[in-house]
Amino acid sequence: MNQNLPTIDPEICTGCGACLSICPDRILAADTLGKALVNGDSCMQCGHCYAVCPVEAVSVPFLDQPEDLGSVKIESKGRPAEPLSPFGLLELMRQRRSCRLYLEETVDRVVLDDLVRAAVTAPSGTNSQGWKFIILPAREQVIKLGEVTADFYRRLNRKASSLALRSLLRLTGNNALQTYYENYFETVKKALDEWDSAGKDRLFHGAPAAIVVAADRASSCPGEDALLASQNILLMAEALGLGSCLIGYVVEAARRDASINRLLGLDKRYRVYSVIALGQPAVKFMRPAGRKPLKPEIVNTV
Repeated sequence: MNQNLPTIDPEICTGCGACLSICPDRILAADTLGKALVNGDSCMQCGHCYAVCPVEAVSVPFLDQPEDLGSVKIESKGRPAEPLSPFGLLELMRQRRSCRLYLEETVDRVVLDDLVRAAVTAPSGTNSQGWKFIILPAREQVIKLGEVTADFYRRLNRKASSLALRSLLRLTGNNALQTYYENYFETVKKALDEWDSAGKDRLFHGAPAAIVVAADRASSCPGEDALLASQNILLMAEALGLGSCLIGYVVEAARRDASINRLLGLDKRYRVYSVIALGQPAVKFMRPAGRKPLKPEIVNTV
């Protein structure tokens, strides 16, 4: 039996055809009695056939089956859950804020594991699921990542402080260092000074835990996959009462400094796409804030 393919019990299958119509790889067919059978080996392993079967005739040995989370009990195993109302989902998304003020209280490892389990329910290109999650459950580990990141920005600021180097690069058409100097140099310098002189954490904002989301560069769309998974983490964290914040400075450093990947145990196949600070928020937001007005553009085809 090929463990990478679904299996169908002919004694249970009613021949309704639901799995045949939903299979994206078209590897299912009907036998002479109209019952489903596997007729190919290019399975995407999406599990649609299992999810749509009304009589549970399909098995997918290659997929984990739903289980209780460590911090939240799933009440709907084996049957569809009541969907969250559109209003409830919108409220969850509106209430989530980037938290930059945390309590020192540690985050239970079970909760961090649950955030990753929520992350992998996200879609991924061709169902590749080429992501990787690195949990930093202790403040000491977060600080270590912060220190390696700070070293990168110390070196970058030394380069950016050189007018001669910025001018030379601009003559070659490379304005990146000048742009960094104009937009980020002073902010980063102040943050580094505060960290070195007073231990003030302007990077992770004192968060006691973090999750790094990386993805396999060979995936069809690794960046999109990682960021969709990251959004799931952010929303689940909000639902569990945790504060969260995306730390873009670490992502930018990881793209240019291989020592960060080595610290995280990532080989060259993987690229870091998001770093999420997590912890109990030290502030309570009383109401959702709005967003800048946005008018979507409409493409009218003739």
